[in-house]
Amino acid sequence: MPVARRAAVLLGVAGLAACRSPEPTLYTILAVPGSVRRGAPRNIAVREVSIARYLDRLQIVRSAGEGRLDVAGNDWWAESLGAMLTRVTVENLAQRLPDSSVIASGGAITTQPDAVVEVNLQRLGLSSTTTLVMAAQLAISFREPRRRAVARTESITVPVSDPRTPAFVAAASTASAQLADAIAAALGG
Repeated sequence: MPVARRAAVLLGVAGLAACRSPEPTLYTILAVPGSVRRGAPRNIAVREVSIARYLDRLQIVRSAGEGRLDVAGNDWWAESLGAMLTRVTVENLAQRLPDSSVIASGGAITTQPDAVVEVNLQRLGLSSTTTLVMAAQLAISFREPRRRAVARTESITVPVSDPRTPAFVAAASTASAQLADAIAAALGG
């Protein structure tokens, strides 16, 4: 290979290496304390939260409207959204229901649950620049036959303080806490 051509190839490879995209910024939804409740079943299993497929991506989906997704390009979830919401739901419920043992089903720990919580996340995003909406189907079944199963849809709105991703994630944490409040109430706690 002629020297000039080899130099051009090496210069091209060096240029491509210099054009590396920046590392993504990772975010996680956090548990938010709520009111302690008593009277819930002793052992509660939370199944993995099912999420709408359009939300199932590393990048944070900020909104979905008119057939178009608004994705935060280099702002990513630190783990899969379904796994993260399951972990946070367990943490939120354990804080709210201290007399109960709350575990994620499908994990390393198994127990005979007295109640099973299931959540289908249908929507998590901005409905306007200042409002986050979370819509989730909730189902609770009880081992005790005299307790009636619960099935309903929860729609939660939370104000967003500014247009940046940290404010979006904080609002999503608040919405997750409000969902946990609704679950704790439905469990009888």
